[in-house]
Amino acid sequence: MSEHDFDLPPKATPDVMRRRTELAGKVRDALTWTGLPVCREDSSEAESGVNVRVDPLSDGGVLAEWNTREEFTSEIVKILASGVDSSNLPQSVRHYENVQTCMRETILNILASAGFDVERADVHSYGKAVHVRGFDL
Repeated sequence: MSEHDFDLPPKATPDVMRRRTELAGKVRDALTWTGLPVCREDSSEAESGVNVRVDPLSDGGVLAEWNTREEFTSEIVKILASGVDSSNLPQSVRHYENVQTCMRETILNILASAGFDVERADVHSYGKAVHVRGFDL
């Protein structure tokens, strides 16, 4: 335990991170092959398309998540920040959520079809991401 009575999650070993980085490259290649826009690995700016990243935590893995255009996301953030009734969301917020859900399912199905071991990531930790555990072929 730390001084503040909580443990920091353990980080993955360098060997695990190397394997995850290789897996992330295979994920990017598989998604690019289908024609989906894939964000550049070295980009520090938010891009629209599939963002594939390596989670450094020991129980993490490779995550793939759909990023909408910045203008779309910003509009939704403004609406939510202004305060909305969660039981009666504006159509634009419902649309945004539907896009995120549809794209997560699309990414999940494409990667599963290509031979990857995938599942929906924990929504509380990773939102609408797809968790890629490995490559089965």
